[in-house]
Amino acid sequence: MRERCGACGLVFEREPGYFIGAIYLSYGVTVIVALAGYFLFDAWLSPPIGAQLLVWGTFAVAFPLWFFRYSKSLWLSLDHFVDPVERRPNRT
Repeated sequence: MRERCGACGLVFEREPGYFIGAIYLSYGVTVIVALAGYFLFDAWLSPPIGAQLLVWGTFAVAFPLWFFRYSKSLWLSLDHFVDPVERRPNRT
């Protein structure tokens, strides 16, 4: 991960524990997508429960690994949106 944004100079790396919110965000998105997918597949295709659990169990492990970098970006943007003045970097 880069230290700063190349365009505006926003510092990406923060204090330890800052990205715990991004972990919650990633977890929430994973759960919502997996549950919605499970119920939609069950309603439309009616596959056996073992196949559903295999598909969505694999998804629940693989998706957060791929999505975490995006959840960190979303967490940073949410923080910058809520508190833009305090997070402005010094351009020296």
